Amino acid sequence: MSGMSFTRSMTFCVIVIAVGIVTTRTSAQNVTATHYTVRTLPLPDNSTGDVSMDYIAFDSATNSLWVPGGNTGAVDVVDTATGKVRQILNLPTAEIQARGGTRVLGPSGISIGQGVVYVGNRGGSEVCAFNSRTLARVVCQHLDARPDGVAYVAPTKEVWVTTPAEQGIRILDAATLVQKTKLTFPGNPEGYAVDSKRNRFYTNLEDKDRTVAVDLKTRETVATWNPACGGGGPHGLGLDVAAGHLFIGCDAAAEVMNVGGDGAVLSKVETGDGVDDIHFESATHLVYVGAARAATLTIARADNAGKLTTVAQVPTQNGARNGVVTKDGTVYLAHGGGVKLPALVVVSPTR
Repeated sequence: MSGMSFTRSMTFCVIVIAVGIVTTRTSAQNVTATHYTVRTLPLPDNSTGDVSMDYIAFDSATNSLWVPGGNTGAVDVVDTATGKVRQILNLPTAEIQARGGTRVLGPSGISIGQGVVYVGNRGGSEVCAFNSRTLARVVCQHLDARPDGVAYVAPTKEVWVTTPAEQGIRILDAATLVQKTKLTFPGNPEGYAVDSKRNRFYTNLEDKDRTVAVDLKTRETVATWNPACGGGGPHGLGLDVAAGHLFIGCDAAAEVMNVGGDGAVLSKVETGDGVDDIHFESATHLVYVGAARAATLTIARADNAGKLTTVAQVPTQNGARNGVVTKDGTVYLAHGGGVKLPALVVVSPTR
């Protein structure tokens, strides 16, 4: 996933920037209008200037938000109850020439495992496991390719790591992080979802506008579908395992694909431009889509037939994307730029 940057600050307080944003629509299943507050949660200053963010993850077991800080060489771990931030510091970074200038790479991919959190590092070309409570380093393994997405696969006790620069996925043992095998594809893997019911791993081939299903045991690609996202291709994925519905983030929309059936696209909602990763919450059947360029969080409900209905569109900030949702429905969005204070953007429901 592409990185965005912003300037860090030494401020730690929470700043409320908007309140009382009302649901724009309601579905037949949810007739109670919900309001939202939007605030920023600044992170510690590592004195590095601009900071890039990509994936973030919520660990429900510890009520903690894990935020890889990219070129800072740090991972911020936020207690969502108190706002207290702990840090894992001095992780590898690397300077490369990209997009007509110099870019510093560091920790970016993230996935919650069983008592550990896996962090992929583009700067060190490595994946490390950290104790989810103490933050102590458990094990690291170097890869001969830069990792992007990192996904813990519980059914096989593995970690699947997308390496789009080589059009591949590396499969690692979850305990040792030793590589077991490498898969190759006719495109650049982007996004991921694990289907424990159908024993599949889903990813997109972003440059080919395709979505593929890989068998967890045979490692074979068992299905290839066309999400028809357009030139930007498909990005993030979410999954309703029970229904067999895969949620796909396109540049300016989110759609539902019937992966429990023939792979047909069942419905779509417009979200505004700048979509990257998306989040599906199975308990509420809500899909959360942050659009970085449109500065909007779209919340949509999926019914049993796979029809998406927009229930809220909340103004956020330029660069806010890749949201994750906590137990109480609060949405944390990685911040990619456009403000003086470096921060997560936090959207909280009120009733």
